[in-house]
Amino acid sequence: MNEAVLLDMAVAYAEAVRARLRTPWRLTVLPTGSDPAAIAEALGRARAVVLTRFDGSLPLGPEIELLQVGGAGLDAVDLAAVPPRVAVCNAFGHEDGMAEYVIAAILAWRHRLLEMAASFKAGSWRFSGHIGDPPHGEAAGATLGIVGLGRIGTAIASRAAALGLEVLACNRSPRRHPAVREVLPWDRLDELLPRVDFLVLACALDDTTRGLIDAGRLALMRSDAVLINVARGPVCAEADLFEALRTKRIGGAVLDVWWRYPSAADPAPRPSAFPFHELDNVIMTPHASGWTDGLFRRRGGQIAHNLDALAEGAPLINLVRAAAR
Repeated sequence: MNEAVLLDMAVAYAEAVRARLRTPWRLTVLPTGSDPAAIAEALGRARAVVLTRFDGSLPLGPEIELLQVGGAGLDAVDLAAVPPRVAVCNAFGHEDGMAEYVIAAILAWRHRLLEMAASFKAGSWRFSGHIGDPPHGEAAGATLGIVGLGRIGTAIASRAAALGLEVLACNRSPRRHPAVREVLPWDRLDELLPRVDFLVLACALDDTTRGLIDAGRLALMRSDAVLINVARGPVCAEADLFEALRTKRIGGAVLDVWWRYPSAADPAPRPSAFPFHELDNVIMTPHASGWTDGLFRRRGGQIAHNLDALAEGAPLINLVRAAAR
């Protein structure tokens, strides 16, 4: 029987993959912290490995033909360290949950939902028309700018346009989408920034996007604009973003991605070197925007599809790099 080894965060997909397989596979599940000898032994006989991180230190056995990344991002995968004989694929399915998260963030911000709920629970009617307070906002009519018009960006655009937002985007390659009124090329990002009420980062992290949103670009945004980051933390210059929020240079931020993450040595770190949690104009979540029940169904199905395809000699989907022949 074919064997696939699931490692690190990819072990979470084991049941979803098992439920969707059509061909016989033995799934060996080895979570973070497993005995290195057990991992090496399993990889020595496996035909496929499913993981989210690869730096070349894992001993890929001679039978491995597929390195299946358990997510879309490749910033934690050293492709150069993967033997040429091994095909590399990634997996999607996160875009629906992430798009809903972004829309929820925009609605919550415009309607001041979190602030209103906390205030009313504390006994205040200050947001109510019954005592003459100023009205809160609506999402419809606001302008949304999306940086990165891939799967996540287009999913956000479709939902935002349906709510009546004007959607603009900036993308590396020319791309049209019926929900997006205008797509600017990458070198015109600075022209987009002053035009938007909400700026959503949905681009990949690489050498060209690391620190993309820095002090200079934050200075181009409106003073009431809100930045929503569901891409990667380092797409923003950490210190610059904190300072812009602390001084109210921009209106606020909704941050789901960070610069620090849990590890075995520190299972619950603060997500930044700066105290974002002390700011009253920031909504913080722990990289959870795409972590939905639907993600497991969709991503588990894609991983199972590729294992079946490998067993049957059929084409792989979401191919990042084909195996050398």
